[in-house]
Amino acid sequence: MSEQKNLSPVEKIKTESKGLRGTLEESLSDQYTGALREPDQQLVKFHGMYQQDDRDRREERNQKKLEWLYSYMIRLRIPGGLISPQQWEGLHHIAGQYSTGTIKITTRQTVQLHGILKSQTKPTIKSFNTLHLDSIAACGDVNRNVTCSSHPSESPLHGKVHALASKISELCLPKTAAYYEIWLDEEQIEEKKNPTDPLYQDRYLPRKLKIGIAVPPNNDVDVFINDIALIAIIENGELKGYNIGAGGGLGATHGNAATYARLASIFGFLDTEEKVLKAVYEIITVQRDYGNRSDRKLSRLKYTIDRLGIDEYKRLVEERCGFQFEEARPYEFTQRKDRYGWVQNHEGKWYFTLFVESGRVLDEGKYLLKTGLLKVAETGKANFRFTCNQNLILADILPEDKKEIETILEEHGITTYTDQASALRKNSIACVAFNTCSLALAEAQRYLPSLITKIEPILEKYHLQEDDITIRMTGCPNGCGRSPNAEIGLIGTAYGKYNLHIGGDRLGTRLNSKYKENLEESEILETLDSLFSDYSQHKSGKETFGDFTFRTIIKN
Repeated sequence: MSEQKNLSPVEKIKTESKGLRGTLEESLSDQYTGALREPDQQLVKFHGMYQQDDRDRREERNQKKLEWLYSYMIRLRIPGGLISPQQWEGLHHIAGQYSTGTIKITTRQTVQLHGILKSQTKPTIKSFNTLHLDSIAACGDVNRNVTCSSHPSESPLHGKVHALASKISELCLPKTAAYYEIWLDEEQIEEKKNPTDPLYQDRYLPRKLKIGIAVPPNNDVDVFINDIALIAIIENGELKGYNIGAGGGLGATHGNAATYARLASIFGFLDTEEKVLKAVYEIITVQRDYGNRSDRKLSRLKYTIDRLGIDEYKRLVEERCGFQFEEARPYEFTQRKDRYGWVQNHEGKWYFTLFVESGRVLDEGKYLLKTGLLKVAETGKANFRFTCNQNLILADILPEDKKEIETILEEHGITTYTDQASALRKNSIACVAFNTCSLALAEAQRYLPSLITKIEPILEKYHLQEDDITIRMTGCPNGCGRSPNAEIGLIGTAYGKYNLHIGGDRLGTRLNSKYKENLEESEILETLDSLFSDYSQHKSGKETFGDFTFRTIIKN
């Protein structure tokens, strides 16, 4: 069972937290500091929040002998990434009132706001609650936001698969009422004070857990990077069930060979939703009971599977489920990207997928993305779907309303920006990194766009500008921008320096490998120039860049 000796300090904080309450109310009422008490900085994650500070201003604050400029990031729980136009309109105004104003679309198919002061955290969450939005379990050692293939045109059965994401999210919510008491001022009822939580008990999970559901043939959800991976099996227009795997995760630590990125291993197939829900639940309970609680760097489910062995982990799950997995069913992924532009589904409804660089929704110059999306929301004629590639789909638009939405997009430069963005740019992802992430070693979302501008002429030189090469950048090795699962991965090692990884496949079924270390910008561009030159001259037929570099460099 889970190692009980030498527990990490976070384990004690969780078990003594009185159902995730800790001293959060006292921390919030302390007006002498912008920070929370140290144990509460861990507990607040379970409520969907991270304490951060403006790292651009640390030195200035230190020189003036002032406390760091603390603020908070709040992330919403939106299983499957779907919200109404009314919810987007409310989100727009909340972002303007309480945060930096920028709405950040994440790779977990949700949004987060940055720069919220401590005194404004409670009003922010209360405002979200009026929109029927919450941030419960969006962070912390619990199941995070459940993702699902985003575009309904992938299959007429998308709605049924999407509904499963919500059911899993509800099944895996912590049972404590602490969120409602602390943030929404609900009265503390004695019998709810310490409710029985059969899934998380009083210790929750050893570390975060992520679940993704893919609808072949598009792996837009990047399903194998999840702790639990579900793949819908659709045959002759009928949903037969799901292949289920476990053990994905991309985080690692520089210089620690015991940590690594890993893709999920498939356990098998289940033919009913009831069995799928039971299997997901018990995969989590096995991780709860057998996961490493001493070393948080080795506490993700992937390490538990590798320590126990895939067969043993699967056996434990089957034993708790009371049934066995069937042989995995065949499926095929043919792409891993968003369908940009206008697409009509089987019901005749229209969908416009627009490109949001690094997931940052804001107005810049003539590209009035944030203002334009507000105008769309105010019509009430389009739902908003987030993708796992940090983009946005304006969804469920009736044919008679398409022209109105189209006009708004054109007037605000949104259509033009999406149309004119290069293939490389559209297939890019970057994590937040500086200036708010405390773990960042280098830039990511603020830097990748300008680096791509310098890479684009190199691609044009070799006539590769239409090639759908995936490039992803993270400011540290924790993998939030999914850089280990890209054809080109850039992982920050120090400010202005990155490890270059190559050889990942385009479909998300093979991780990349480290090629060169600690490269500055000029070295990155020089290296990519050489690689693109070789690729353009020596690739075999329709061989992708990732497959070419894997064949010619990594395998050798």
